[in-house]
Amino acid sequence: MTAALICAAGASTRMGGVKKEYQILPGAFDGEKNPVTVLGAVVSAFAGLPEIGLIVIAIPPGSLAEEAEARAALGEVLSGGEKAPVYLVNGGPTRRASVHLALEFLKRHNPAQVLIHDGARPWVSEKLIRSVINAVLRCGAALPLLPFHETPKEIDSSGFVIRHLHRASVAVAQTPQGFLFPDILRAHELAAKKEQEGFEYTDDAEVWGEFIGKVAGVPGERANKKITFPEDLEGG
Repeated sequence: MTAALICAAGASTRMGGVKKEYQILPGAFDGEKNPVTVLGAVVSAFAGLPEIGLIVIAIPPGSLAEEAEARAALGEVLSGGEKAPVYLVNGGPTRRASVHLALEFLKRHNPAQVLIHDGARPWVSEKLIRSVINAVLRCGAALPLLPFHETPKEIDSSGFVIRHLHRASVAVAQTPQGFLFPDILRAHELAAKKEQEGFEYTDDAEVWGEFIGKVAGVPGERANKKITFPEDLEGG
């Protein structure tokens, strides 16, 4: 069984503090022609696939009001009939910590694989989700990658260029990132210990790559954009 883990526990500071996952997604509607939120669109993309056995969403930690707000944003998605069941769990102080807490929750359901997806990527396609699942079954870990069309540079803390990178050897990471479940949980346990030394991980492929092994790349999709700023809501 494959589980989907949706990370929506951030504070949306670059959206001016407005919780981006709970905003109405322009042009998106449910089967009854009702508008849906960003988070609702994300969950619907996974819930409708027979390969997905359950969905867990990491939400901001806090009071019952936080959970109520998340449930309101999901609306009818939570009463999905034949769709995968949806669970909410409190996240942590960082993205990695939030994913780790959701993985710990998933232990009781014992999935074989898990897909970890940004709650602010509402335009993810079924084709891309299935592509990642198939790559995980072949390789153990996979993520979507987009090629660079600009020339990337590595800079130091003062803003000076210290390395001229070749476009052909770098790529932009997207989600969903998929992994064999027991191994990504173990990797997060080890990452949590290293973070006590002040280290910070930026995505789950990095966690896997440090503690488990190689991560396969599959072609990403330009439509699979992440909402970061208010103008991105119009970007589908």
